[in-house]
Amino acid sequence: MIKVNLGGCSSFVKDADYKAYVEKALVALDTVENENGEGNDFLGWKHLPSTTEESLIADCEAIRDSWKSKGVDLVVVIGIGGSYLGAKCAIEALSHTFANSLKGAKAAPQVVFAGHNLSEEYICELMDLMKERNCAAVVISKSGTTTEPAVAFRVIKQYLETTYGKAEAAERIVAVTDAKRGALKSLSTQEGYKTFVIEDNVGGRFSVLTPVGILPIVLAGFDMRAMLKGALEMEEACAKRCECNPAVQYAAMRNLLYDNGKAIEILVSFSPKLQYLGEWWKQLYGESEGKDGKGIFPASVSFTTDLHSMGQYIQDGVRMLMETVVNVENSNRSMVIEADEQNLDGLNFLAGKHVEECNAMAQLGTKLAHIDGGVPQIGVSIERIDEFNLGGLFYFFEKACGISGYMLGVNPFNQPGVEAYKKNMFALLGKPGYEAQAEALKERLK
Repeated sequence: MIKVNLGGCSSFVKDADYKAYVEKALVALDTVENENGEGNDFLGWKHLPSTTEESLIADCEAIRDSWKSKGVDLVVVIGIGGSYLGAKCAIEALSHTFANSLKGAKAAPQVVFAGHNLSEEYICELMDLMKERNCAAVVISKSGTTTEPAVAFRVIKQYLETTYGKAEAAERIVAVTDAKRGALKSLSTQEGYKTFVIEDNVGGRFSVLTPVGILPIVLAGFDMRAMLKGALEMEEACAKRCECNPAVQYAAMRNLLYDNGKAIEILVSFSPKLQYLGEWWKQLYGESEGKDGKGIFPASVSFTTDLHSMGQYIQDGVRMLMETVVNVENSNRSMVIEADEQNLDGLNFLAGKHVEECNAMAQLGTKLAHIDGGVPQIGVSIERIDEFNLGGLFYFFEKACGISGYMLGVNPFNQPGVEAYKKNMFALLGKPGYEAQAEALKERLK
């Protein structure tokens, strides 16, 4: 169960004000639940934990087993934004940090990502890796024409066909795309690729519990059933119309702090395994709330590492910050600090303590210091880093995002602002139909 702790905000807000914002959050919850707000045709994510069929996971496992029988040891997942961040977050969190450096046979293929940038060096270095490995690919795109993944897929598809032959390549490519239309759907039908469907009523940043996330997570060897079970627990908890609803608590407090001048929210973790949780969360909230001249700016840090870089600003910089700290209550591993006879580092006072106890005290010390420095802190706790708790965390943040967006007075489910750079890029690259815009842009760039 995800738990929200608002104690780190008590010196910054009045209880009566928080109660008023809870009421606003409950009204926004009603809008999400009744599906009568802007963007209500993109609420298909709400019931994914309770409606995802066992056959979907079984189909993903069948792909995993088929590729394993071919000796596949590298899977390239091609996608951008919500088409890769959720899976990347889960796989990074659940994997052994040094899995790819450890000797011995691997239980699952290495999963790497492409199509989330336009770096020529990145794609060339990916090809260097692919040439040394037994490869397959998952391409994720509703349309099949989004530039970054489309460029990567063109290169990777050509490599697979050249290396394994066209027929075998078709068995090594799976597409996650629209059910009926789009360039990728047409190509999949033409080439005979196995396909999974991205439903029209689920936006990319809310898609981690669809095949967009499920397939890569299963291919990486993790328990998707446990993840959905954790998400189901939060689906039920976050549907309750009460102040006890953790999504209501989080949305209410962050909006109250925003209205009190805290325009930047930093997602904090004290585990490096959760670094990509911050990247996923930033897209979820930035793309959902940053519009119409409104929105809390989402940033993320990994402590204690970033206490030695960003810590000074957070402690003493402009007082426009709030923190949301994801607290992991229990470590999955154990390491005790031993005494040292010379004690040159002066750390024998830590002898007999677990490393994680030091981490926990650093977390508490940081909390007190930042609150004293004028930074309110929301706590979000999970029991440990595993599939069950990650599933719950994904759903909690998604539900709170819908509530929070409606509290802000924006449509949380559209993203009109992301099209501007694409139109400029197409014009500058010489895409047919963009000639006039290209000339205007070139004049501006002189």
